[in-house]
Amino acid sequence: MTEKGIHTDFKENMTYGEYLRLDKVLSSQERLSGHHDEMLFIVIHQVSELWMKLILHELNTAIESIEHDELPEAFKMLARVSRVQSQIIQAWDVLATLTPAEYMEFRESLGRASGFQSYQNRQIEFALGFKQPHILKIYEKDPELAQELTAAYQAPGIYDVAIRALARAGFSINPELLDRDYSVTYQGDPTVADAWLQVYRDVDTYWDLYQLAEKLVDIEDSHQQWRFRHMKTVERIIGFKTGTGGSSGVSYLKQMLEHQFFPELWDVRTKL
Repeated sequence: MTEKGIHTDFKENMTYGEYLRLDKVLSSQERLSGHHDEMLFIVIHQVSELWMKLILHELNTAIESIEHDELPEAFKMLARVSRVQSQIIQAWDVLATLTPAEYMEFRESLGRASGFQSYQNRQIEFALGFKQPHILKIYEKDPELAQELTAAYQAPGIYDVAIRALARAGFSINPELLDRDYSVTYQGDPTVADAWLQVYRDVDTYWDLYQLAEKLVDIEDSHQQWRFRHMKTVERIIGFKTGTGGSSGVSYLKQMLEHQFFPELWDVRTKL
Protein backbone atom coordinates (compact mmCIF):
# COMPACT_ATOMS: atom_id res chain seq x y z
CA MET A 1 0.00 0.00 0.00
CA THR A 2 1.45 3.37 -1.07
CA GLU A 3 0.83 6.47 1.05
CA LYS A 4 0.27 9.74 -0.75
CA GLY A 5 2.26 12.66 0.51
CA ILE A 6 5.32 10.74 1.80
CA HIS A 7 8.41 12.80 1.08
CA THR A 8 10.96 11.00 -1.07
CA ASP A 9 12.94 13.88 -2.56
CA PHE A 10 15.60 15.03 -0.08
CA LYS A 11 17.97 16.78 -2.44
CA GLU A 12 17.18 20.10 -0.74
CA ASN A 13 15.97 18.86 2.65
CA MET A 14 17.52 17.39 5.78
CA THR A 15 17.01 13.67 6.31
CA TYR A 16 16.46 11.74 9.52
CA GLY A 17 19.98 10.35 9.33
CA GLU A 18 21.49 13.78 8.79
CA TYR A 19 19.59 15.26 11.73
CA LEU A 20 20.86 12.51 14.06
CA ARG A 21 24.33 12.46 12.43
CA LEU A 22 24.02 8.74 12.08
CA ASP A 23 27.04 8.65 9.80
CA LYS A 24 29.17 9.58 12.82
CA VAL A 25 27.21 7.60 15.40
CA LEU A 26 27.12 4.34 13.44
CA SER A 27 30.73 4.54 12.29
CA SER A 28 32.03 4.80 15.86
CA GLN A 29 31.92 1.08 16.65
CA GLU A 30 35.44 0.03 15.69
CA ARG A 31 36.44 -3.41 16.94
CA LEU A 32 40.13 -3.46 17.81
CA SER A 33 40.29 -7.24 18.00
CA GLY A 34 37.93 -8.13 15.18
CA HIS A 35 36.18 -10.53 17.59
CA HIS A 36 32.42 -10.85 17.02
CA ASP A 37 31.45 -10.12 20.64
CA GLU A 38 33.50 -6.96 20.91
CA MET A 39 30.66 -5.22 19.02
CA LEU A 40 28.30 -5.99 21.91
CA PHE A 41 30.81 -4.61 24.42
CA ILE A 42 31.27 -1.35 22.49
CA VAL A 43 27.60 -0.74 21.74
CA ILE A 44 26.45 -1.33 25.34
CA HIS A 45 28.98 1.15 26.69
CA GLN A 46 28.30 3.76 24.01
CA VAL A 47 24.54 3.53 24.54
CA SER A 48 25.03 3.86 28.30
CA GLU A 49 27.16 6.97 27.77
CA LEU A 50 24.39 8.50 25.63
CA TRP A 51 21.87 7.84 28.40
CA MET A 52 24.32 9.35 30.90
CA LYS A 53 24.50 12.46 28.75
CA LEU A 54 20.75 12.84 29.07
CA ILE A 55 20.89 12.17 32.83
CA LEU A 56 23.44 14.99 33.22
CA HIS A 57 21.38 17.30 31.02
CA GLU A 58 18.36 16.78 33.27
CA LEU A 59 20.22 16.75 36.60
CA ASN A 60 22.12 19.96 35.96
CA THR A 61 19.00 21.81 34.89
CA ALA A 62 17.11 20.42 37.89
CA ILE A 63 19.84 21.78 40.17
CA GLU A 64 19.36 25.24 38.64
CA SER A 65 15.58 24.96 38.99
CA ILE A 66 15.78 24.02 42.67
CA GLU A 67 18.12 26.94 43.29
CA HIS A 68 15.41 29.23 41.88
CA ASP A 69 12.63 27.52 43.87
CA GLU A 70 11.12 26.16 40.67
CA LEU A 71 10.43 22.77 42.21
CA PRO A 72 7.63 21.52 39.92
CA GLU A 73 9.91 22.08 36.92
CA ALA A 74 12.65 20.11 38.67
CA PHE A 75 10.24 17.25 39.42
CA LYS A 76 9.65 16.68 35.70
CA MET A 77 13.39 16.46 35.04
CA LEU A 78 14.08 14.18 37.99
CA ALA A 79 11.24 11.85 36.98
CA ARG A 80 12.85 11.61 33.54
CA VAL A 81 16.20 10.78 35.14
CA SER A 82 14.55 7.87 36.96
CA ARG A 83 13.13 6.52 33.69
CA VAL A 84 16.52 6.81 31.98
CA GLN A 85 18.14 4.99 34.88
CA SER A 86 15.84 2.03 34.23
CA GLN A 87 17.29 1.86 30.72
CA ILE A 88 20.92 1.73 31.80
CA ILE A 89 20.10 -0.81 34.51
CA GLN A 90 18.60 -3.13 31.89
CA ALA A 91 21.66 -2.67 29.68
CA TRP A 92 23.63 -4.86 32.11
CA ASP A 93 21.30 -7.77 31.29
CA VAL A 94 22.35 -7.53 27.65
CA LEU A 95 26.06 -7.29 28.48
CA ALA A 96 25.69 -10.30 30.78
CA THR A 97 25.15 -12.45 27.67
CA LEU A 98 28.90 -12.07 27.14
CA THR A 99 30.60 -15.13 28.60
CA PRO A 100 34.01 -15.11 30.36
CA ALA A 101 35.59 -17.10 27.53
CA GLU A 102 34.28 -14.67 24.91
CA TYR A 103 35.47 -11.58 26.82
CA MET A 104 38.96 -13.05 27.24
CA GLU A 105 39.21 -13.21 23.45
CA PHE A 106 39.38 -9.40 23.18
CA ARG A 107 40.03 -8.06 26.70
CA GLU A 108 43.69 -7.33 25.97
CA SER A 109 42.61 -4.97 23.16
CA LEU A 110 41.23 -2.59 25.80
CA GLY A 111 44.68 -1.93 27.24
CA ARG A 112 44.10 0.17 30.36
CA ALA A 113 40.80 1.59 29.13
CA SER A 114 38.00 0.94 31.62
CA GLY A 115 34.50 2.05 32.51
CA PHE A 116 36.14 3.26 35.73
CA GLN A 117 37.38 6.19 33.63
CA SER A 118 33.91 7.23 32.40
CA TYR A 119 33.95 10.99 32.93
CA GLN A 120 30.18 11.25 32.54
CA ASN A 121 29.69 8.73 35.33
CA ARG A 122 32.00 10.89 37.45
CA GLN A 123 29.98 13.99 36.61
CA ILE A 124 26.81 12.18 37.66
CA GLU A 125 28.45 11.24 40.95
CA PHE A 126 29.56 14.85 41.42
CA ALA A 127 26.02 16.09 40.73
CA LEU A 128 24.75 13.61 43.34
CA GLY A 129 27.37 14.85 45.81
CA PHE A 130 29.96 12.05 45.81
CA LYS A 131 33.45 13.56 45.48
CA GLN A 132 36.77 11.66 45.44
CA PRO A 133 39.85 13.90 44.97
CA HIS A 134 42.14 11.28 43.42
CA ILE A 135 39.66 10.70 40.57
CA LEU A 136 40.49 14.00 38.83
CA LYS A 137 44.05 12.86 38.06
CA ILE A 138 42.69 10.35 35.54
CA TYR A 139 41.61 13.17 33.23
CA GLU A 140 44.77 15.31 33.16
CA LYS A 141 45.51 14.04 29.65
CA ASP A 142 42.74 16.33 28.32
CA PRO A 143 43.09 19.84 29.86
CA GLU A 144 39.68 21.02 28.63
CA LEU A 145 37.92 17.98 30.06
CA ALA A 146 39.93 18.25 33.28
CA GLN A 147 38.80 21.86 33.68
CA GLU A 148 35.15 20.89 33.09
CA LEU A 149 35.36 18.10 35.65
CA THR A 150 37.09 20.31 38.21
CA ALA A 151 34.28 22.85 37.89
CA ALA A 152 31.69 20.12 38.42
CA TYR A 153 33.71 18.76 41.34
CA GLN A 154 33.68 22.13 43.10
CA ALA A 155 30.03 22.93 42.34
CA PRO A 156 27.11 22.20 44.70
CA GLY A 157 25.34 18.91 44.06
CA ILE A 158 21.61 18.39 43.94
CA TYR A 159 21.41 17.59 47.65
CA ASP A 160 23.29 20.77 48.51
CA VAL A 161 20.69 22.87 46.71
CA ALA A 162 17.90 20.81 48.31
CA ILE A 163 19.34 21.69 51.73
CA ARG A 164 19.43 25.36 50.74
CA ALA A 165 15.78 25.05 49.69
CA LEU A 166 15.01 23.76 53.20
CA ALA A 167 16.69 26.85 54.66
CA ARG A 168 14.72 29.19 52.38
CA ALA A 169 11.52 27.43 53.50
CA GLY A 170 12.25 28.52 57.06
CA PHE A 171 13.93 25.46 58.54
CA SER A 172 16.81 26.05 60.93
CA ILE A 173 19.73 24.67 58.93
CA ASN A 174 23.34 24.77 60.10
CA PRO A 175 24.65 27.95 58.36
CA GLU A 176 27.98 26.27 57.63
CA LEU A 177 26.18 23.98 55.17
CA LEU A 178 24.81 26.81 53.07
CA ASP A 179 28.14 27.95 51.68
CA ARG A 180 30.45 25.06 52.40
CA ASP A 181 33.33 23.55 50.42
CA TYR A 182 31.33 21.52 47.90
CA SER A 183 34.37 19.51 46.85
CA VAL A 184 33.99 17.62 50.14
CA THR A 185 31.48 14.78 50.15
CA TYR A 186 28.51 15.60 52.41
CA GLN A 187 28.40 13.40 55.52
CA GLY A 188 25.13 14.40 57.18
CA ASP A 189 23.97 16.98 59.71
CA PRO A 190 21.42 16.89 62.59
CA THR A 191 19.72 20.11 61.45
CA VAL A 192 19.08 18.62 58.01
CA ALA A 193 17.79 15.40 59.56
CA ASP A 194 15.39 17.38 61.76
CA ALA A 195 14.15 19.46 58.81
CA TRP A 196 13.36 16.41 56.68
CA LEU A 197 11.62 14.79 59.64
CA GLN A 198 9.36 17.83 59.93
CA VAL A 199 8.67 17.69 56.18
CA TYR A 200 7.64 14.03 56.36
CA ARG A 201 5.49 14.62 59.43
CA ASP A 202 3.61 17.50 57.80
CA VAL A 203 3.36 16.53 54.15
CA ASP A 204 0.41 18.85 53.41
CA THR A 205 2.33 21.95 54.52
CA TYR A 206 5.58 20.98 52.82
CA TRP A 207 4.23 19.11 49.82
CA ASP A 208 6.82 20.38 47.32
CA LEU A 209 9.75 19.60 49.61
CA TYR A 210 8.25 16.18 50.32
CA GLN A 211 7.97 15.54 46.59
CA LEU A 212 11.55 16.68 46.11
CA ALA A 213 12.74 14.29 48.80
CA GLU A 214 10.93 11.35 47.22
CA LYS A 215 12.28 12.17 43.75
CA LEU A 216 15.81 12.16 45.20
CA VAL A 217 15.17 8.82 46.89
CA ASP A 218 13.95 7.42 43.56
CA ILE A 219 17.19 8.48 41.90
CA GLU A 220 19.46 7.12 44.62
CA ASP A 221 17.53 3.85 44.71
CA SER A 222 17.93 3.43 40.95
CA HIS A 223 21.58 4.43 41.03
CA GLN A 224 22.26 1.78 43.65
CA GLN A 225 20.44 -0.79 41.52
CA TRP A 226 22.67 0.24 38.60
CA ARG A 227 25.75 -0.14 40.80
CA PHE A 228 24.60 -3.58 41.94
CA ARG A 229 23.91 -4.82 38.41
CA HIS A 230 27.30 -3.43 37.35
CA MET A 231 29.03 -5.31 40.15
CA LYS A 232 27.23 -8.61 39.44
CA THR A 233 27.83 -8.36 35.69
CA VAL A 234 31.55 -7.77 36.24
CA GLU A 235 31.66 -10.69 38.69
CA ARG A 236 29.85 -12.90 36.20
CA ILE A 237 32.27 -12.09 33.37
CA ILE A 238 35.69 -11.67 35.02
CA GLY A 239 35.18 -12.85 38.60
CA PHE A 240 37.51 -11.09 41.04
CA LYS A 241 40.22 -10.18 38.52
CA THR A 242 41.70 -6.67 38.65
CA GLY A 243 39.89 -4.27 36.29
CA THR A 244 41.56 -3.11 33.08
CA GLY A 245 41.80 0.36 34.62
CA GLY A 246 43.67 -0.98 37.65
CA SER A 247 40.81 -0.98 40.16
CA SER A 248 40.12 -4.00 42.33
CA GLY A 249 37.06 -4.65 40.16
CA VAL A 250 34.24 -6.40 42.03
CA SER A 251 35.70 -5.52 45.44
CA TYR A 252 35.71 -1.80 44.58
CA LEU A 253 32.17 -1.96 43.18
CA LYS A 254 30.93 -3.68 46.37
CA GLN A 255 32.42 -0.87 48.47
CA MET A 256 30.51 1.69 46.42
CA LEU A 257 27.23 0.00 47.35
CA GLU A 258 27.77 1.14 50.94
CA HIS A 259 27.77 4.84 50.09
CA GLN A 260 24.59 6.94 50.48
CA PHE A 261 24.15 10.20 48.60
CA PHE A 262 21.27 11.54 50.69
CA PRO A 263 21.70 9.97 54.15
CA GLU A 264 18.95 11.85 56.00
CA LEU A 265 16.33 10.83 53.42
CA TRP A 266 16.99 7.19 54.31
CA ASP A 267 17.31 7.74 58.06
CA VAL A 268 13.98 9.59 58.22
CA ARG A 269 12.13 6.37 57.45
CA THR A 270 13.32 4.84 60.70
CA LYS A 271 12.50 7.97 62.71
CA LEU A 272 8.93 8.43 61.51
